[in-house]
Amino acid sequence: MVEIFLKILPFFAVIGLGFLAVRRGFFSEEATVYLTRFVFYFALSAMLFGFSANLDVAAILSWPLVLAYLLGTSVVWLLVAAVALWRGSSREEAVFEAHTGVIGNVGFLGIPMLILLLGPKAVGPVLLVLAVDLMVFSSILTMAITGLRAGRISARTFGILGMGLLQNPMIVSTVLGIGWGATGLALPGPVNEFMSLLGAAATPCALFAIGGSLAGRSAERMQVAAWLSTAKLVLHPAAVAAACWAFGQGGHAAGVMIAAAALPVAGNVFILAQHYRVAPQRVSTAILLSTAASVVTVTAVIALIGKGS
Repeated sequence: MVEIFLKILPFFAVIGLGFLAVRRGFFSEEATVYLTRFVFYFALSAMLFGFSANLDVAAILSWPLVLAYLLGTSVVWLLVAAVALWRGSSREEAVFEAHTGVIGNVGFLGIPMLILLLGPKAVGPVLLVLAVDLMVFSSILTMAITGLRAGRISARTFGILGMGLLQNPMIVSTVLGIGWGATGLALPGPVNEFMSLLGAAATPCALFAIGGSLAGRSAERMQVAAWLSTAKLVLHPAAVAAACWAFGQGGHAAGVMIAAAALPVAGNVFILAQHYRVAPQRVSTAILLSTAASVVTVTAVIALIGKGS
């Protein structure tokens, strides 16, 4: 476990460096926003395209794993939403708390860290988790909030969903990469080197940007945020592990999926909370708490996966 912790530590050290750089004023919050854009639209997209273009489609798509992740995540989503309603939160707040309890930082943190720690074969399961999070649970969030505010789900809601998916570079780059991989053709040398060079910037820049974004967050609604962090870091991987067992899925791929479920709350959940003006303070605090605690919990989960494999 100590060996795993030492391997994970440099990732969180870069996050801490970004945090200190912004907190000390050496790096502005506005600069962090532009760094995040660079990662989101260019570096991470190049990394995803390069990974998926060099993968066999069969190595990515596993329906039993998809169903296991859907089941485990849905159970936690419903539990967190039920607890929020029992506590007296509004239905919109319950939806956002549920989303916070299951959406991890797969893109900026999970892809580089898990592939380094768990090997190149981790790419397929990690991409599956990312696809389900973006295409299923983010769609559920949009439909639920739009439906609650409008009183119904309309054709316009599905139009918003469709445009959102088409404008997400992580989805577009992955789909294009899978499409290229399906042709069986190797990427031309200069293109492959370009993607590799640009994609190599994703990991350090993404981690630095995560830290910078955390520096501007305030710690409020600590009790609720602690519960949401526990749901994300403990309940979510446990539920996915149970679902994998129920579907007879084990081995390396299932372990990677469980590790991906153990990642801290994603920063884009706060962006959505701000956009819809629903519980941004508790979401922000949950991101801060879960990211700080995940250096220990992710280490523990990966250690347990290693013992079970």
